[in-house]
Amino acid sequence: MSRTDTRTAPAPAARTAAPGARRRTAPDWLWAALLTLAVGLVGSGTPQMWRDEIASWSAATRDTGDLLDMLGNVDAVSGAYYLLLHGWTTLFGDSLVALRAPSALAMAGAAAFVVLTARTLFDRRTAVFAGLLFALIPVVSRYAQEARSYAFVVLAVAAATWLLLRALERPGVRRWLPYSVAVCAAGLFHIVSLLVLLPHAVIVLLRARRARRWKLAAGYALAVVVALLPVVPLVLLGQNQAGRQIGWLTTPHLRTIAEVWNSLFGSPLVAAGVLAAAALPLAWSRGRRPAMEIALVGALPVVGCWIVSQGSTAYFFDRYLAFTVPAWVVLAAAGLAALRPRAAGVVGLALIIGLGVTDQVQLRAKLSKEKGVVGASVADVITKGYRPGDGFVPVRGHDSVYMVDYQVEYNLPDRVKLRDVFAAKSAVANDDLFPVACAQPTACLGDTRRIWVVTWSGTKDPFHKLPAAEADALRAHYKVVESTKVRGLQVTLVERNR
Repeated sequence: MSRTDTRTAPAPAARTAAPGARRRTAPDWLWAALLTLAVGLVGSGTPQMWRDEIASWSAATRDTGDLLDMLGNVDAVSGAYYLLLHGWTTLFGDSLVALRAPSALAMAGAAAFVVLTARTLFDRRTAVFAGLLFALIPVVSRYAQEARSYAFVVLAVAAATWLLLRALERPGVRRWLPYSVAVCAAGLFHIVSLLVLLPHAVIVLLRARRARRWKLAAGYALAVVVALLPVVPLVLLGQNQAGRQIGWLTTPHLRTIAEVWNSLFGSPLVAAGVLAAAALPLAWSRGRRPAMEIALVGALPVVGCWIVSQGSTAYFFDRYLAFTVPAWVVLAAAGLAALRPRAAGVVGLALIIGLGVTDQVQLRAKLSKEKGVVGASVADVITKGYRPGDGFVPVRGHDSVYMVDYQVEYNLPDRVKLRDVFAAKSAVANDDLFPVACAQPTACLGDTRRIWVVTWSGTKDPFHKLPAAEADALRAHYKVVESTKVRGLQVTLVERNR
Protein backbone atom coordinates (compact mmCIF):
# COMPACT_ATOMS: atom_id res chain seq x y z
CA MET A 1 0.00 0.00 0.00
CA SER A 2 1.35 3.38 -0.94
CA ARG A 3 2.27 5.59 2.03
CA THR A 4 2.00 8.61 -0.20
CA ASP A 5 -1.65 7.95 -1.02
CA THR A 6 -3.68 9.33 1.88
CA ARG A 7 -6.87 7.80 0.55
CA THR A 8 -5.56 4.25 0.75
CA ALA A 9 -3.01 4.41 3.54
CA PRO A 10 -3.48 2.57 6.86
CA ALA A 11 -4.02 4.38 10.13
CA PRO A 12 -1.75 7.40 10.66
CA ALA A 13 -0.12 5.73 13.66
CA ALA A 14 1.34 3.15 11.31
CA ARG A 15 2.92 5.89 9.21
CA THR A 16 4.44 8.23 11.75
CA ALA A 17 8.17 8.34 12.45
CA ALA A 18 8.92 6.66 9.15
CA PRO A 19 12.72 6.86 9.48
CA GLY A 20 12.65 5.31 12.94
CA ALA A 21 10.16 2.67 11.79
CA ARG A 22 12.53 1.62 9.05
CA ARG A 23 15.38 1.38 11.55
CA ARG A 24 13.29 -0.99 13.66
CA THR A 25 12.23 -3.14 10.71
CA ALA A 26 15.60 -4.84 10.17
CA PRO A 27 15.76 -6.51 13.61
CA ASP A 28 12.14 -7.63 13.22
CA TRP A 29 12.65 -9.48 9.97
CA LEU A 30 16.03 -10.76 11.11
CA TRP A 31 14.86 -12.38 14.34
CA ALA A 32 11.85 -13.85 12.52
CA ALA A 33 14.16 -15.39 9.94
CA LEU A 34 16.52 -16.76 12.59
CA LEU A 35 13.66 -18.20 14.63
CA THR A 36 12.19 -19.91 11.57
CA LEU A 37 15.63 -21.25 10.63
CA ALA A 38 16.15 -22.66 14.11
CA VAL A 39 12.74 -24.35 14.15
CA GLY A 40 13.42 -25.79 10.71
CA LEU A 41 16.85 -27.17 11.55
CA VAL A 42 16.06 -28.67 14.96
CA GLY A 43 15.47 -32.38 14.50
CA SER A 44 15.86 -32.27 10.72
CA GLY A 45 18.30 -35.19 10.77
CA THR A 46 15.94 -37.58 12.54
CA PRO A 47 12.92 -38.46 10.34
CA GLN A 48 13.69 -40.80 7.48
CA MET A 49 13.08 -39.43 4.03
CA TRP A 50 9.78 -40.23 2.40
CA ARG A 51 9.43 -41.03 -1.30
CA ASP A 52 9.42 -37.47 -2.66
CA GLU A 53 12.56 -36.59 -0.71
CA ILE A 54 14.18 -39.76 -1.94
CA ALA A 55 13.40 -38.64 -5.51
CA SER A 56 15.11 -35.33 -4.76
CA TRP A 57 18.20 -37.14 -3.49
CA SER A 58 18.30 -39.48 -6.48
CA ALA A 59 18.05 -36.60 -8.95
CA ALA A 60 20.37 -34.17 -7.16
CA THR A 61 23.22 -36.65 -6.71
CA ARG A 62 23.50 -37.47 -10.41
CA ASP A 63 26.05 -35.86 -12.69
CA THR A 64 24.78 -32.63 -14.18
CA GLY A 65 24.48 -34.16 -17.65
CA ASP A 66 22.58 -37.18 -16.33
CA LEU A 67 20.25 -34.91 -14.36
CA LEU A 68 19.46 -32.77 -17.40
CA ASP A 69 18.80 -35.90 -19.47
CA MET A 70 16.39 -37.14 -16.79
CA LEU A 71 14.52 -33.83 -16.72
CA GLY A 72 13.80 -34.23 -20.41
CA ASN A 73 11.71 -37.29 -19.55
CA VAL A 74 10.36 -36.74 -16.06
CA ASP A 75 10.11 -34.17 -13.25
CA ALA A 76 11.01 -31.15 -15.39
CA VAL A 77 8.82 -28.99 -13.15
CA SER A 78 11.19 -29.80 -10.29
CA GLY A 79 14.28 -29.17 -12.38
CA ALA A 80 15.21 -25.80 -10.87
CA TYR A 81 15.11 -27.27 -7.38
CA TYR A 82 17.04 -30.40 -8.39
CA LEU A 83 19.78 -28.29 -9.98
CA LEU A 84 19.99 -26.10 -6.87
CA LEU A 85 20.15 -29.16 -4.62
CA HIS A 86 22.74 -30.73 -6.93
CA GLY A 87 25.07 -27.78 -6.39
CA TRP A 88 24.38 -27.77 -2.67
CA THR A 89 25.11 -31.48 -2.15
CA THR A 90 28.29 -31.15 -4.18
CA LEU A 91 29.50 -28.68 -1.56
CA PHE A 92 27.93 -30.00 1.63
CA GLY A 93 27.18 -33.69 1.06
CA ASP A 94 23.92 -35.63 1.17
CA SER A 95 23.26 -36.27 4.85
CA LEU A 96 19.69 -35.77 6.00
CA VAL A 97 20.53 -32.40 7.55
CA ALA A 98 22.45 -31.28 4.47
CA LEU A 99 19.64 -32.28 2.11
CA ARG A 100 17.03 -30.41 4.16
CA ALA A 101 19.07 -27.35 5.12
CA PRO A 102 18.32 -25.43 1.87
CA SER A 103 14.60 -25.68 2.63
CA ALA A 104 15.16 -24.36 6.16
CA LEU A 105 17.12 -21.42 4.75
CA ALA A 106 14.43 -20.73 2.16
CA MET A 107 11.67 -20.75 4.77
CA ALA A 108 13.75 -18.40 6.92
CA GLY A 109 13.90 -16.04 3.95
CA ALA A 110 10.14 -16.32 3.57
CA ALA A 111 9.72 -15.34 7.22
CA ALA A 112 11.67 -12.14 6.57
CA PHE A 113 9.35 -11.18 3.72
CA VAL A 114 6.28 -12.02 5.81
CA VAL A 115 7.44 -9.49 8.41
CA LEU A 116 8.27 -6.89 5.77
CA THR A 117 4.88 -7.31 4.11
CA ALA A 118 3.03 -7.00 7.43
CA ARG A 119 5.04 -3.87 8.28
CA THR A 120 4.33 -2.33 4.88
CA LEU A 121 0.59 -2.96 4.94
CA PHE A 122 -0.09 -2.50 8.65
CA ASP A 123 2.28 -1.66 11.52
CA ARG A 124 5.15 -2.97 13.59
CA ARG A 125 2.92 -4.82 16.07
CA THR A 126 1.35 -6.74 13.19
CA ALA A 127 4.83 -7.47 11.82
CA VAL A 128 5.99 -8.92 15.15
CA PHE A 129 2.86 -11.07 15.43
CA ALA A 130 3.27 -12.26 11.84
CA GLY A 131 6.90 -13.23 12.38
CA LEU A 132 6.10 -15.29 15.46
CA LEU A 133 3.05 -16.94 13.96
CA PHE A 134 4.78 -17.85 10.71
CA ALA A 135 7.81 -19.34 12.44
CA LEU A 136 5.79 -21.51 14.81
CA ILE A 137 2.90 -22.98 12.81
CA PRO A 138 3.37 -26.68 11.95
CA VAL A 139 3.25 -26.48 8.17
CA VAL A 140 6.19 -24.06 8.07
CA SER A 141 8.51 -26.36 10.01
CA ARG A 142 7.26 -29.31 7.96
CA TYR A 143 8.35 -27.81 4.63
CA ALA A 144 11.44 -26.29 6.23
CA GLN A 145 12.44 -29.89 7.02
CA GLU A 146 11.66 -31.40 3.65
CA ALA A 147 14.03 -31.89 0.74
CA ARG A 148 11.52 -30.61 -1.79
CA SER A 149 10.90 -27.29 -3.52
CA TYR A 150 7.90 -26.07 -1.50
CA ALA A 151 9.89 -23.86 0.89
CA PHE A 152 11.46 -22.14 -2.11
CA VAL A 153 8.03 -21.56 -3.63
CA VAL A 154 6.85 -19.99 -0.38
CA LEU A 155 9.96 -17.80 -0.36
CA ALA A 156 9.54 -16.70 -3.97
CA VAL A 157 5.85 -15.82 -3.60
CA ALA A 158 6.37 -14.02 -0.27
CA ALA A 159 9.19 -12.03 -1.86
CA ALA A 160 7.11 -11.26 -4.95
CA THR A 161 4.21 -9.94 -2.83
CA TRP A 162 6.44 -7.57 -0.87
CA LEU A 163 8.31 -6.48 -4.00
CA LEU A 164 4.97 -5.73 -5.67
CA LEU A 165 4.00 -3.46 -2.79
CA ARG A 166 7.32 -1.63 -3.09
CA ALA A 167 6.95 -1.26 -6.84
CA LEU A 168 3.47 0.20 -6.41
CA GLU A 169 4.82 2.75 -3.93
CA ARG A 170 7.45 4.01 -6.34
CA PRO A 171 7.18 2.39 -9.80
CA GLY A 172 10.34 2.06 -11.85
CA VAL A 173 12.59 -0.48 -13.51
CA ARG A 174 14.66 -0.89 -10.35
CA ARG A 175 11.58 -2.06 -8.47
CA TRP A 176 9.71 -3.93 -11.19
CA LEU A 177 12.76 -6.00 -12.17
CA PRO A 178 13.20 -7.66 -8.74
CA TYR A 179 9.49 -8.45 -8.81
CA SER A 180 9.94 -10.13 -12.20
CA VAL A 181 12.81 -12.20 -10.82
CA ALA A 182 10.74 -13.35 -7.84
CA VAL A 183 7.76 -14.31 -10.01
CA CYS A 184 10.05 -16.16 -12.40
CA ALA A 185 11.61 -18.07 -9.50
CA ALA A 186 8.15 -19.00 -8.20
CA GLY A 187 7.18 -20.39 -11.59
CA LEU A 188 10.42 -22.30 -12.00
CA PHE A 189 10.10 -23.91 -8.56
CA HIS A 190 6.42 -24.79 -9.01
CA ILE A 191 4.14 -23.82 -11.87
CA VAL A 192 0.97 -23.74 -9.74
CA SER A 193 2.41 -20.83 -7.75
CA LEU A 194 1.93 -18.59 -10.80
CA LEU A 195 -1.71 -18.38 -9.69
CA VAL A 196 -0.49 -15.63 -7.36
CA LEU A 197 -0.51 -13.39 -10.44
CA LEU A 198 -4.31 -13.33 -10.17
CA PRO A 199 -4.49 -11.44 -6.86
CA HIS A 200 -1.45 -9.37 -7.77
CA ALA A 201 -3.19 -8.21 -10.94
CA VAL A 202 -6.35 -7.34 -9.02
CA ILE A 203 -4.36 -5.31 -6.49
CA VAL A 204 -2.61 -3.41 -9.27
CA LEU A 205 -5.85 -2.65 -11.09
CA LEU A 206 -7.62 -1.48 -7.93
CA ARG A 207 -4.76 0.82 -7.02
CA ALA A 208 -4.40 2.12 -10.56
CA ARG A 209 -8.10 2.88 -10.65
CA ARG A 210 -8.11 4.65 -7.29
CA ALA A 211 -5.06 6.76 -8.10
CA ARG A 212 -5.95 7.06 -11.81
CA ARG A 213 -2.43 5.99 -12.65
CA TRP A 214 -2.87 3.45 -15.42
CA LYS A 215 0.87 3.37 -15.99
CA LEU A 216 0.95 1.13 -12.91
CA ALA A 217 -1.02 -1.50 -14.81
CA ALA A 218 1.22 -1.15 -17.86
CA GLY A 219 4.36 -1.51 -15.73
CA TYR A 220 2.94 -4.54 -14.00
CA ALA A 221 1.99 -6.20 -17.29
CA LEU A 222 5.49 -5.69 -18.68
CA ALA A 223 7.05 -7.05 -15.49
CA VAL A 224 4.89 -10.18 -15.73
CA VAL A 225 5.82 -10.74 -19.38
CA VAL A 226 9.51 -10.49 -18.50
CA ALA A 227 9.00 -12.91 -15.59
CA LEU A 228 7.18 -15.52 -17.67
CA LEU A 229 9.53 -15.67 -20.63
CA PRO A 230 11.92 -18.19 -18.98
CA VAL A 231 8.98 -20.12 -17.50
CA VAL A 232 7.02 -20.78 -20.72
CA PRO A 233 9.31 -23.60 -21.98
CA LEU A 234 9.00 -25.28 -18.58
CA VAL A 235 5.21 -25.01 -18.68
CA LEU A 236 5.11 -26.63 -22.12
CA LEU A 237 7.46 -29.45 -21.10
CA GLY A 238 5.61 -29.91 -17.82
CA GLN A 239 2.30 -30.34 -19.63
CA ASN A 240 3.80 -33.22 -21.63
CA GLN A 241 4.86 -34.91 -18.39
CA ALA A 242 1.73 -34.09 -16.39
CA GLY A 243 0.28 -37.58 -16.74
CA ARG A 244 3.21 -39.10 -14.86
CA GLN A 245 3.61 -36.28 -12.37
CA ILE A 246 0.09 -35.57 -11.17
CA GLY A 247 -2.10 -38.08 -12.97
CA TRP A 248 -3.11 -39.48 -9.59
CA LEU A 249 -4.91 -36.27 -8.61
CA THR A 250 -8.67 -36.30 -9.11
CA THR A 251 -11.08 -33.48 -9.96
CA PRO A 252 -11.82 -31.64 -6.68
CA HIS A 253 -15.35 -31.21 -5.37
CA LEU A 254 -16.70 -28.17 -3.53
CA ARG A 255 -16.13 -29.92 -0.21
CA THR A 256 -12.45 -30.24 -1.15
CA ILE A 257 -12.01 -26.51 -0.60
CA ALA A 258 -13.32 -26.90 2.94
CA GLU A 259 -11.09 -29.92 3.55
CA VAL A 260 -7.84 -28.41 2.30
CA TRP A 261 -7.32 -25.97 5.18
CA ASN A 262 -6.36 -28.57 7.78
CA SER A 263 -3.48 -29.83 5.66
CA LEU A 264 -2.59 -26.35 4.43
CA PHE A 265 -1.66 -25.27 7.97
CA GLY A 266 -0.50 -28.68 9.20
CA SER A 267 -3.10 -28.73 11.98
CA PRO A 268 -6.91 -28.45 12.02
CA LEU A 269 -6.82 -26.40 15.24
CA VAL A 270 -4.24 -23.98 13.88
CA ALA A 271 -6.22 -23.69 10.64
CA ALA A 272 -9.33 -22.73 12.60
CA GLY A 273 -7.41 -20.22 14.69
CA VAL A 274 -5.65 -18.57 11.75
CA LEU A 275 -8.79 -18.30 9.65
CA ALA A 276 -10.78 -16.91 12.59
CA ALA A 277 -8.12 -14.28 13.28
CA ALA A 278 -7.84 -13.51 9.56
CA ALA A 279 -11.54 -12.65 9.42
CA LEU A 280 -11.20 -9.91 12.05
CA PRO A 281 -9.57 -7.09 10.01
CA LEU A 282 -12.08 -7.49 7.21
CA ALA A 283 -14.89 -6.56 9.62
CA TRP A 284 -13.33 -3.29 10.80
CA SER A 285 -12.89 -0.01 8.99
CA ARG A 286 -9.33 0.42 10.28
CA GLY A 287 -7.00 -1.44 7.95
CA ARG A 288 -9.81 -2.91 5.86
CA ARG A 289 -8.28 -1.97 2.52
CA PRO A 290 -4.81 -3.50 3.08
CA ALA A 291 -6.51 -6.48 4.73
CA MET A 292 -8.61 -7.01 1.62
CA GLU A 293 -5.50 -6.92 -0.56
CA ILE A 294 -3.60 -9.52 1.43
CA ALA A 295 -6.77 -11.61 1.70
CA LEU A 296 -6.88 -11.71 -2.09
CA VAL A 297 -3.31 -13.06 -2.13
CA GLY A 298 -4.38 -15.88 0.16
CA ALA A 299 -7.79 -16.72 -1.28
CA LEU A 300 -7.70 -16.17 -5.04
CA PRO A 301 -5.01 -18.80 -5.80
CA VAL A 302 -7.02 -21.40 -3.86
CA VAL A 303 -10.19 -20.60 -5.78
CA GLY A 304 -8.31 -20.30 -9.06
CA CYS A 305 -6.60 -23.66 -8.58
CA TRP A 306 -9.94 -25.31 -7.85
CA ILE A 307 -11.47 -23.86 -11.02
CA VAL A 308 -8.52 -24.83 -13.22
CA SER A 309 -8.61 -28.34 -11.76
CA GLN A 310 -12.12 -28.86 -13.14
CA GLY A 311 -10.48 -29.36 -16.53
CA SER A 312 -8.61 -32.38 -17.87
CA THR A 313 -5.73 -32.03 -15.39
CA ALA A 314 -6.15 -31.55 -11.65
CA TYR A 315 -3.71 -29.44 -9.63
CA PHE A 316 -5.65 -28.92 -6.41
CA PHE A 317 -3.52 -30.26 -3.58
CA ASP A 318 -2.59 -28.77 -0.20
CA ARG A 319 1.18 -28.65 -0.62
CA TYR A 320 0.84 -27.08 -4.05
CA LEU A 321 -0.98 -24.20 -2.33
CA ALA A 322 1.44 -23.78 0.57
CA PHE A 323 2.60 -20.51 -0.99
CA THR A 324 -0.64 -18.88 0.23
CA VAL A 325 0.26 -19.44 3.91
CA PRO A 326 2.28 -16.18 4.29
CA ALA A 327 -0.75 -14.12 3.22
CA TRP A 328 -3.03 -15.86 5.70
CA VAL A 329 -0.45 -15.38 8.46
CA VAL A 330 -0.17 -11.63 7.76
CA LEU A 331 -3.95 -11.28 7.74
CA ALA A 332 -4.34 -13.24 10.98
CA ALA A 333 -1.57 -11.19 12.60
CA ALA A 334 -3.37 -7.99 11.62
CA GLY A 335 -6.56 -9.21 13.29
CA LEU A 336 -4.76 -10.23 16.48
CA ALA A 337 -2.69 -7.04 16.63
CA ALA A 338 -5.81 -4.87 16.43
CA LEU A 339 -7.62 -6.60 19.32
CA ARG A 340 -8.35 -4.48 22.37
CA PRO A 341 -7.22 -4.65 25.06
CA ARG A 342 -3.79 -5.24 23.58
CA ALA A 343 -3.21 -8.22 25.85
CA ALA A 344 -6.06 -10.00 24.06
CA GLY A 345 -3.99 -10.10 20.88
CA VAL A 346 -1.04 -11.63 22.71
CA VAL A 347 -3.30 -14.26 24.27
CA GLY A 348 -4.85 -15.05 20.89
CA LEU A 349 -1.43 -15.41 19.28
CA ALA A 350 -0.20 -17.68 22.08
CA LEU A 351 -3.37 -19.76 21.82
CA ILE A 352 -3.01 -20.38 18.08
CA ILE A 353 0.66 -21.29 18.46
CA GLY A 354 -0.11 -23.50 21.44
CA LEU A 355 -2.84 -25.35 19.56
CA GLY A 356 -0.25 -26.47 17.02
CA VAL A 357 2.37 -27.82 19.44
CA THR A 358 1.21 -31.44 19.26
CA ASP A 359 0.96 -31.40 15.47
CA GLN A 360 4.31 -29.61 15.32
CA VAL A 361 5.91 -32.59 17.05
CA GLN A 362 4.01 -35.31 15.22
CA LEU A 363 3.94 -34.04 11.64
CA ARG A 364 7.45 -35.06 10.60
CA ALA A 365 7.30 -38.32 12.53
CA LYS A 366 4.06 -39.17 10.75
CA LEU A 367 5.67 -38.70 7.34
CA SER A 368 8.64 -40.86 8.27
CA LYS A 369 6.26 -43.68 9.18
CA GLU A 370 4.52 -43.73 5.81
CA LYS A 371 4.22 -46.99 3.99
CA GLY A 372 7.65 -47.95 2.71
CA VAL A 373 9.59 -45.33 4.70
CA VAL A 374 11.79 -47.88 6.44
CA GLY A 375 14.97 -47.67 4.40
CA ALA A 376 17.29 -47.40 7.40
CA SER A 377 15.79 -50.45 9.13
CA VAL A 378 16.00 -52.58 5.99
CA ALA A 379 19.55 -51.41 5.32
CA ASP A 380 20.57 -52.45 8.84
CA VAL A 381 19.32 -56.00 8.26
CA ILE A 382 21.15 -56.29 4.94
CA THR A 383 24.37 -54.74 6.24
CA LYS A 384 24.62 -57.24 9.12
CA GLY A 385 24.40 -60.24 6.79
CA TYR A 386 26.05 -58.80 3.68
CA ARG A 387 28.69 -60.62 1.65
CA PRO A 388 30.47 -59.19 -1.39
CA GLY A 389 28.67 -60.17 -4.60
CA ASP A 390 25.19 -60.22 -3.05
CA GLY A 391 22.26 -59.27 -5.26
CA PHE A 392 19.20 -57.14 -4.55
CA VAL A 393 15.54 -57.49 -5.59
CA PRO A 394 13.23 -54.72 -4.26
CA VAL A 395 9.48 -54.60 -4.78
CA ARG A 396 8.69 -52.38 -7.77
CA GLY A 397 5.91 -52.72 -10.32
CA HIS A 398 2.95 -50.55 -9.34
CA ASP A 399 4.68 -49.90 -6.01
CA SER A 400 7.71 -48.21 -7.58
CA VAL A 401 6.31 -44.93 -6.27
CA TYR A 402 7.51 -45.88 -2.77
CA MET A 403 11.10 -46.06 -4.06
CA VAL A 404 12.04 -48.85 -1.68
CA ASP A 405 15.20 -49.50 -3.70
CA TYR A 406 16.43 -45.92 -3.30
CA GLN A 407 15.54 -45.87 0.39
CA VAL A 408 17.69 -48.91 1.00
CA GLU A 409 20.49 -47.63 -1.24
CA TYR A 410 20.63 -44.28 0.57
CA ASN A 411 21.02 -45.94 3.97
CA LEU A 412 23.55 -48.61 3.03
CA PRO A 413 27.19 -47.95 4.01
CA ASP A 414 29.66 -47.42 1.17
CA ARG A 415 31.20 -50.85 1.65
CA VAL A 416 27.90 -52.58 0.83
CA LYS A 417 27.48 -52.88 -2.94
CA LEU A 418 24.40 -54.76 -4.10
CA ARG A 419 23.68 -55.74 -7.70
CA ASP A 420 20.16 -54.83 -8.77
CA VAL A 421 19.47 -58.24 -10.26
CA PHE A 422 16.32 -57.58 -12.27
CA ALA A 423 17.28 -54.13 -13.57
CA ALA A 424 18.27 -54.42 -17.24
CA LYS A 425 19.14 -50.71 -17.27
CA SER A 426 19.67 -48.50 -14.24
CA ALA A 427 17.53 -45.43 -13.60
CA VAL A 428 20.47 -43.18 -14.47
CA ALA A 429 21.13 -45.00 -17.74
CA ASN A 430 17.39 -44.88 -18.43
CA ASP A 431 17.30 -41.08 -17.91
CA ASP A 432 14.50 -41.61 -15.43
CA LEU A 433 13.73 -42.05 -11.77
CA PHE A 434 13.09 -45.75 -12.35
CA PRO A 435 15.16 -48.50 -13.98
CA VAL A 436 14.13 -50.72 -16.89
CA ALA A 437 12.98 -54.16 -15.75
CA CYS A 438 14.70 -57.23 -17.13
CA ALA A 439 12.61 -58.95 -19.83
CA GLN A 440 14.09 -62.40 -19.07
CA PRO A 441 14.41 -62.66 -15.27
CA THR A 442 16.00 -66.11 -15.27
CA ALA A 443 18.78 -64.96 -17.59
CA CYS A 444 19.34 -61.84 -15.49
CA LEU A 445 20.04 -63.91 -12.38
CA GLY A 446 23.43 -64.80 -13.83
CA ASP A 447 25.68 -66.50 -11.31
CA THR A 448 24.54 -64.43 -8.34
CA ARG A 449 24.81 -66.74 -5.36
CA ARG A 450 22.83 -64.79 -2.75
CA ILE A 451 20.05 -62.23 -3.15
CA TRP A 452 18.33 -59.91 -0.68
CA VAL A 453 14.63 -59.70 -1.56
CA VAL A 454 12.60 -56.81 -0.11
CA THR A 455 8.81 -57.03 -0.45
CA TRP A 456 5.69 -56.14 1.53
CA SER A 457 4.98 -58.21 4.63
CA GLY A 458 1.58 -59.50 5.73
CA THR A 459 1.92 -62.82 3.92
CA LYS A 460 4.02 -65.95 4.20
CA ASP A 461 5.10 -65.56 0.58
CA PRO A 462 8.61 -64.02 0.59
CA PHE A 463 8.07 -62.86 -3.01
CA HIS A 464 4.74 -61.14 -2.38
CA LYS A 465 3.87 -58.58 -5.11
CA LEU A 466 6.95 -59.26 -7.20
CA PRO A 467 6.15 -59.67 -10.92
CA ALA A 468 5.18 -63.29 -11.60
CA ALA A 469 8.18 -64.00 -13.86
CA GLU A 470 10.63 -62.66 -11.26
CA ALA A 471 9.00 -64.62 -8.43
CA ASP A 472 9.01 -67.83 -10.52
CA ALA A 473 12.70 -67.41 -11.37
CA LEU A 474 13.62 -66.99 -7.72
CA ARG A 475 11.53 -69.97 -6.59
CA ALA A 476 13.05 -72.19 -9.25
CA HIS A 477 16.70 -71.41 -8.51
CA TYR A 478 16.88 -70.20 -4.90
CA LYS A 479 15.94 -71.32 -1.42
CA VAL A 480 15.03 -69.10 1.52
CA VAL A 481 17.79 -68.79 4.13
CA GLU A 482 16.20 -66.25 6.48
CA SER A 483 13.37 -63.73 6.54
CA THR A 484 12.95 -60.64 8.72
CA LYS A 485 9.90 -58.41 9.01
CA VAL A 486 10.60 -54.69 9.34
CA ARG A 487 7.62 -52.34 9.80
CA GLY A 488 5.53 -53.42 6.84
CA LEU A 489 8.37 -54.82 4.77
CA GLN A 490 9.86 -58.29 4.60
CA VAL A 491 13.61 -58.72 4.06
CA THR A 492 14.39 -62.20 2.77
CA LEU A 493 17.81 -63.65 2.05
CA VAL A 494 17.74 -66.37 -0.61
CA GLU A 495 20.64 -68.58 -1.73
CA ARG A 496 21.10 -70.45 -4.99
CA ASN A 497 20.25 -74.15 -4.99
CA ARG A 498 23.27 -76.41 -5.22
